[in-house]
Amino acid sequence: MRSPLAYVPRPWPLQSAGPGAAVVYLGAFAVVAFAYSNPVVLAAAGIGLVVAGRLAGARAAVRAALWMGLTLALLIVVVNALVVDRGATVLARLGEWPLLGRVDITAEALAAGAVVGLRAAVVMVAFAVYSACVDPDRVLRALRPLARRSALTATLVSRLVPVAAADAARLRDAARLRGPGAAPVGRASLARRLLAGSLDRAVDVAATLELRGYSLAPPTPRHFVEGLSGLWPRQSFNHRSRHDRRFYAVGALVVIAAIAGKLLGADAFSEYPTVAVGGDPATLALSAVLVLAGLAPRTASNSQSARGKI
Repeated sequence: MRSPLAYVPRPWPLQSAGPGAAVVYLGAFAVVAFAYSNPVVLAAAGIGLVVAGRLAGARAAVRAALWMGLTLALLIVVVNALVVDRGATVLARLGEWPLLGRVDITAEALAAGAVVGLRAAVVMVAFAVYSACVDPDRVLRALRPLARRSALTATLVSRLVPVAAADAARLRDAARLRGPGAAPVGRASLARRLLAGSLDRAVDVAATLELRGYSLAPPTPRHFVEGLSGLWPRQSFNHRSRHDRRFYAVGALVVIAAIAGKLLGADAFSEYPTVAVGGDPATLALSAVLVLAGLAPRTASNSQSARGKI
């Protein structure tokens, strides 16, 4: 069973672009998500990422990330509403709770939790598109001359996250197939089994890497290049896609627009004592830039089908 977050090679711009260009492009949306609290801007960043993911062929990854992100956002909203009682608009008074004291649900606490949850969902969609569209082997080849161990760690993480998601799906299917007479399997049990399996796989990976010589001292640069020449062509390190400039330019445009929006007050938003959301021209202009930036992976071959499905 293939995880929806697993990388799938496709001859489309985002998959063909270099790892640096893809990271700059997708990372620009993540920067906006962390830098802004205005829900209008965050929603626009999310829409841009969803459009980019669907145009890049990562529809399954986008759906999975939206499901996980919105579930996490709902949890954040509920927790924030229960533990924070600030705000002038009281929606419900739930009385005294153990450990929490007096619980009053306010509209401002709900809005603050929704903003944090929306930010988390946007970042999860960005990571999902990255995981499904960026070849981890190319990331390893690009970073290995600079930081060999760090590049290997990042590559293993990007590969093992989809594997863990597939393991969780298999465990859930196995639990359902046990039949109605079997004892129910709780989420805690599934989480413990998934953690145990992940640790076992980590030990196996570490043993395999040790057998392949990763625990030895690194070779000299001359032998290092000569040793790799048989695995990857020398020109592959300097290979550039014709789509790189597009994604570098769009990513830089998003960052510049975000900085300009900050200076012009596009992040006008306050939760307490009352909710106030800015909708000035700077906010709308930045939101439009974010949505249009999602069209960067568009090609002539998939533009027609994307317009009919998005």
